[in-house]
Amino acid sequence: MAHTFKVRVWAVRQRKDRGQSSAELRWKVGDTPHSQTFRTKTLADGRRAELLTAVNNGERFDEATGLPLSELRKLNDVSWYQHARDYIEMKWPCAPAKTRTTLAEAMASATPALVSTRRGMPEARQLRRALYSWAFNLNRWTEDPPADVQRTLEWVERHAVPMSALDDPLLLRKVLTAFTVRLDGKPAAASVVRRKRAIFHNALGFAVEARRLDVNPLPQVQWSIPNPVEQVDPGAVVNPRQARRLLEAVSEQGDRGKHLRAFFGCLYHAGLRPGEAVWLRRENCELPLEGWGTLHLDGSRPRVGSSWTDSGTAHDQRGLKWRPEKDVRHVPIPPGFVTMLREHLETYGAAPDGRLFRTARGGLVQESGYGEVWARARKAALGPEQQASPLGARPYDLRHACVSLWLNSGVDPVEVARRAGHTVAVLLKVYAKCLDGATAMANARIDEALKNWG
Repeated sequence: MAHTFKVRVWAVRQRKDRGQSSAELRWKVGDTPHSQTFRTKTLADGRRAELLTAVNNGERFDEATGLPLSELRKLNDVSWYQHARDYIEMKWPCAPAKTRTTLAEAMASATPALVSTRRGMPEARQLRRALYSWAFNLNRWTEDPPADVQRTLEWVERHAVPMSALDDPLLLRKVLTAFTVRLDGKPAAASVVRRKRAIFHNALGFAVEARRLDVNPLPQVQWSIPNPVEQVDPGAVVNPRQARRLLEAVSEQGDRGKHLRAFFGCLYHAGLRPGEAVWLRRENCELPLEGWGTLHLDGSRPRVGSSWTDSGTAHDQRGLKWRPEKDVRHVPIPPGFVTMLREHLETYGAAPDGRLFRTARGGLVQESGYGEVWARARKAALGPEQQASPLGARPYDLRHACVSLWLNSGVDPVEVARRAGHTVAVLLKVYAKCLDGATAMANARIDEALKNWG
């Protein structure tokens, strides 16, 4: 129910029931009547005086309980640490595993700033590990933590500030400042700061919902959120010639490299995210003998760690990113890549569950495994100067190169966004980057135009 200033308090009335006398205090908050019975009129008058004092002080009352908000907050007051755990428990069931890690990271960053003293505070890395891996990981709440983790969490529990203290803007500013610094003392990425601030704001909103705060106090803090650099570095985007050489170099990295060539091809030729390529199955592939084919993507298996997933496996089982569950994204693929996938299936077949790519033991492809192959291939394919640059530094840069190629080829941004699994706004903001060498081509065209005008 709502909070209101509309309060009426009546005089205490005496009652006698079965020979027992009592005093009844009645008051009304909004349209909701409330009453409380006391053994003596003196006690009832005392309580009536408290309610009238709250009214005269201009306090709002809670219509559901009939209490002044100051009293309600005291009744519901818990420590920030307990509230943060309640927040994690509330968010956990519907959150993908990757989101769970970001929630835990934000809570682990905020909590050290929300303690009453720094005396005896555990070392920063130990504190962060205990909070992130244990306090805010619901899957581990039934486990017994190591002794050092237990001592750390007991210290936090003893010294965490009450939720009522979060009405102080200066205390909130300490939290926001903590978001801007990494454990190593270096500035945190602007996008990370924004994400943590958004999660913290949501946690305080949950406190309002749980009647632990009257209003969300965070908007009161005059604090500028850093503008994140969300755009892809153009220097990281390989051109088609470089991409071909890199894929050839992948196939030269032993048996594992030969097996993963088509995996990296999925990132470059179809714009798949690594987690989507990990879960690509034979049934998702339409591979005609001639012409263009299509990948019908219906899921992803990003690796987040076994302690964060419901299944206990390292890879989370989820649908497509930013899509409704069971949604399918249809991505056309060029004839050359169709041939590459057909050759891959002819050579390696598919796993029992239909996956095109797997480890030697049949498991899901690991980031560490394909990352190692990519690092060796990059060293073999690029010169020393390019190796020292961000050009194709990560496998994910192949996806950036794919989307950039589509855009630079003149494909409608709406169609590019559909294929890449993004909104048009995000696409143009993040992925519309120049290919390596495309700047020189653009400059040449401008020079030619200027010459034509004499």
